[in-house]
Amino acid sequence: MRLNLIKKTGVLFFCTTLLLSSGCTKFLEEKDPSNLSPDNFYTIPDHAEAAVAAIYADTRALWGGAGIFSSNWQLLEAPTGTSTTETAQNSDLNNLYSLSWDGNTGHIVNYWNGLYRVIANANLAIDKIPGITPMDEALKKRKLGEARFLRAWAYFYAVRLWGDIPLVTKPVFKETDENFFPARAPQEEVYKLIVEDLLAAEAAGLPWMDASGRASLAATKAQLARVYLTMAGQPLNKGAAYYKLAADRSKEVIDYANANPTVINLFPTYLDLHDVNKEDILEHLFEIQYQITVATNPMDNYYPNFKAVTVNGPGGTGSSVPTLSFYNSYEPGDLRAKNQEGFFYTSYYTNGNGAPFELGAPYVFKHFNIVANGTAGVKGTAQNNLDVPQIRYAEVLLIYAEAQNEVGGPTTEAYNAFKRIRDRAKLATPEMGTYNQSTFREAVWRERWHELCYEGITWFDMVRLRKVYNETTNGFDNFVGHINKSSNQPLQAKHLLMPLGVQEMLNNANLKVQNPGYPQ
Repeated sequence: MRLNLIKKTGVLFFCTTLLLSSGCTKFLEEKDPSNLSPDNFYTIPDHAEAAVAAIYADTRALWGGAGIFSSNWQLLEAPTGTSTTETAQNSDLNNLYSLSWDGNTGHIVNYWNGLYRVIANANLAIDKIPGITPMDEALKKRKLGEARFLRAWAYFYAVRLWGDIPLVTKPVFKETDENFFPARAPQEEVYKLIVEDLLAAEAAGLPWMDASGRASLAATKAQLARVYLTMAGQPLNKGAAYYKLAADRSKEVIDYANANPTVINLFPTYLDLHDVNKEDILEHLFEIQYQITVATNPMDNYYPNFKAVTVNGPGGTGSSVPTLSFYNSYEPGDLRAKNQEGFFYTSYYTNGNGAPFELGAPYVFKHFNIVANGTAGVKGTAQNNLDVPQIRYAEVLLIYAEAQNEVGGPTTEAYNAFKRIRDRAKLATPEMGTYNQSTFREAVWRERWHELCYEGITWFDMVRLRKVYNETTNGFDNFVGHINKSSNQPLQAKHLLMPLGVQEMLNNANLKVQNPGYPQ
């Protein structure tokens, strides 16, 4: 059963008062007992529960609105070259597609603010929960584990986007606090904290899976594998030792899944991936939670422009649609490219449940909520409670295949993990002996592009690999100089990092130098 405390934390949001200074003007020399502060709030176990639930609520900021025909999540999709737009009516989004963003681009500013809000509330929980007495120690450890998982989750996004960033680990309330105007810390230090937080979460007594949507042991180990894989590549270049760590952590999840296939596994069909009744189970190791009474699913900008594919009729979206070149790069017979069965659809039903009609182009089906929008003969509910995937078991299999190959070439286990992804797509896979380390490496990368597309992962693959999939050659170009077919613009070295927000730098002189290639 869904745990409503996570889904509905918007209605109990207390964090604004906690993040402000606790000082106030005296009024008749009496203290208002309803005025919450960090000192009088963290007194009972329910307060720990509410504090951690509020951190989960803040994670939704990365997917929310960014002006007309635009959403924050497009920050990680538009620059990849795998999508384009049918509307082009949002200047910030147009700048992302044309690779001409800067420190005023709204998506970049929103990501920074949203991530540091998660970090601030996680810091508060991590600082205050230990002092709650009485509280069951096992429960306290789990709450702290969840808070540290979420802090690591936020810092991992931030360090990959901006490189050296402020590293704040304690609550900040007033201007005299040490980190009120924080300087940027080296990436190495940020990754050190991320690993420490995830190791603490791993030891916090979390269940292997949590159908309520909370962080789990499987999610934590998978996230550690992701972090180690990233640290092995650019820009830290830690190499073989960290590929081994990534392989080991992902293998732990795979071993558990093999022993418990009804708990962790691949879904049998791709439709299961966006089935609102199959959230937070089996393949979904971690998702961002959505519920219509608090916040509706933010992926509407994947709908085609002014075409009646939902119960609401024609909608003015279409600001993020797949490029034909990427759609056509799927192998013949790949189920992931099959209409309404895989990740795309080329036809649908009028107003969601009426007469079928051709769309004239492929659109992203991966986040399409059939229950909310409707399907053949079944009217949609218009209640889009679909969660947004963060970590899938499919990615764990591909992390293991890539990392194990880097350790010592394509082993049988690495090959089998890779083959499972292709088996579900109904693709024949060449025999293991036909691969060497180099050809297997690129084969796994191609599967990452085709399996994990439109999940906010591809851009980070481009940055850590310094490589970009070329849909025409089916090979990989160097990042710098690769021409995105969505805009016919080349990627530059400056695009490896996002710029810091202009206003943020004006407010905090300690941030000092802007990232290379952007106006200071």
